[in-house]
Amino acid sequence: MSTNTQTATVAAGCFWGVEHLFRKHFGNGKGVLEAKVGYSGGHSANPSYRAVCTGETGHAEALQMTFDPSIVSYRSLLEFFYRMHDPTTLNRQGGDIGTQYRSVIFTHGEEQDQIAREVTEKVSQEWYKQPVTTAIVGAGQWWDAEDYHQLYLTKNPDGYECPAHFVRSFPPLSS
Repeated sequence: MSTNTQTATVAAGCFWGVEHLFRKHFGNGKGVLEAKVGYSGGHSANPSYRAVCTGETGHAEALQMTFDPSIVSYRSLLEFFYRMHDPTTLNRQGGDIGTQYRSVIFTHGEEQDQIAREVTEKVSQEWYKQPVTTAIVGAGQWWDAEDYHQLYLTKNPDGYECPAHFVRSFPPLSS
C-alpha cells in the first residue's frame, strides 16, 4: 500500500448518511483509509452539533476522508459525491433544510480545486442537465463532530437516513 495519502472533504447533507455511503463504497481496502464526520466552512470556534443545527455558526455537516490515490482517485470520489446526493437543491437534502446541509467540496490545494471545478461542470451538463448548487471552496478549519456521531449508522442501523442519500446510476463521465 502506498504511503502517499491525501485528504478529501465534502458536505452533502446530513453527515451520517454521507459517511455511511462513502465507507460502504470505498472502505475495506477500496481507497478510503479513514473517514470522520465534523464541521467545516463556518465562523465559530469549537462548534457543537446543537449550535451547527441552528444554522447560525455557518458550518456545514461534512465528511473528511483520508484516501490512497493509488487505489481511488480524487476524481472518482467526487463523481461518487455527485451520485450520492442531490446537488441541485440549495441548502437542502430531502427534508433537511438549512445552510448546514449545503452541498460543498472543500478543496485541499490547487489540483483538487481544478479537478472539483472540472467534475462539477461535467456533472451539471451531462448528469443533472441543470446548474448544481455545490460550492467549491478552499478547506479551512476542520472540527471533529462529537464521538456519538462517528459511525452513527453503523452503531444505529435503524437511525435516520436522509431520503436524498442513495447512489444514482449515471453513465461514467468521460475523462
